[in-house]
Amino acid sequence: MNERLASEILTWKYEPPYDFYNNKLNEESVQEMVSNHYYAAFNGEELLGFFCYGQSAQVPAGNEYSAYDLDCIDIGLGMKPTQTGKGMGSEFLSYILNDAEQAHLNKSHRLTVANFNVRAIRLYRKFGFVSKVEFSNDKCTFLVMERE
Repeated sequence: MNERLASEILTWKYEPPYDFYNNKLNEESVQEMVSNHYYAAFNGEELLGFFCYGQSAQVPAGNEYSAYDLDCIDIGLGMKPTQTGKGMGSEFLSYILNDAEQAHLNKSHRLTVANFNVRAIRLYRKFGFVSKVEFSNDKCTFLVMERE
């Protein structure tokens, strides 16, 4: 990840109800992406999405519910809004999971997803993720899903 790509990602705008995932472009957000375990994913020359590992992939409120107590590799991801709904989710997630397996051998994978995001939840279940914990913050209810 570099500052140019992070800045581009932070300007992506999703249609409701996925506008929940819209970000604000500011120096703090750019530095979060550049300084932590964030990676850009491309489809040829085009930026397709991003993914991250570790604490950056967690929703802080989940700690109050012991959602992240097990030793797993947390994965966060986002796909460019113009690329969503085009059947590329399986290939994108497969790439990320393969990368996670190479980098973090013998660890279960964990994702946190907004519970209204039925498209993502369906995709994650297709890859063997199961719901483990549900929690809410002041914006949303989340599912924590794990895959061994």
